[in-house]
Amino acid sequence: MKIDILTLFPKMFDGFLQESIIKRAIEKGLVEIRIIDFRTFSKLNNHQVDDTPFGGGGGMVLRCEPLVDAIESVKTKDSKVLLMCPQGVSYHENHAKELSKSKHLILVCGHYEGFDERIRDYVDEEISIGDYVLTGGELPSMVVADSIIRLIPGVIKEESYKNDSFMDGLLDYPTYTKPANFRGKKVPEVLLSGDHQKIHEWREKARIENTQKRRKDLL
Repeated sequence: MKIDILTLFPKMFDGFLQESIIKRAIEKGLVEIRIIDFRTFSKLNNHQVDDTPFGGGGGMVLRCEPLVDAIESVKTKDSKVLLMCPQGVSYHENHAKELSKSKHLILVCGHYEGFDERIRDYVDEEISIGDYVLTGGELPSMVVADSIIRLIPGVIKEESYKNDSFMDGLLDYPTYTKPANFRGKKVPEVLLSGDHQKIHEWREKARIENTQKRRKDLL
């Protein structure tokens, strides 16, 4: 898979690309990620990419030309363009699974007060990671990219995520590790029994109970 992220702040992605699972996925050749500074597509002498809004109002608005030019510079017939936007569709695990099958994703990070409305004509989907507003689309693009990359075959073991929260509409089951007794709080005996059938049954029941306790809306 190829992922192009269009941003005004490329350095924000240094840690994201150079640590942990994402770094290993890149090194294995399972995903190719390019960070593109769309300021370089500005035709103005000072590389300006924003301007004051028509009709007045506070803040600055991203101009069409540099952003659309940046999109078109990398877009192919296999591309899907995603705009990080608080007005977009709420992001969820099923969406991540669908996008993980894509060949090429272009993630567009907005900034400032917003973007020229006409930019919407050049994107395929608008994605929001929650009902709140951030200073820019960089963090949402990392969230979306991370959730997709971990589902690419070979990035992590399937058994590591197949029972994750939201994979089938339920939350994950509780997990424990050593010590078996921590300050009087003991690991459930069934997990120490070695009986894999009983452990499986306990975990399935625990998933329902966990969802009932924490996210009733999912049931």
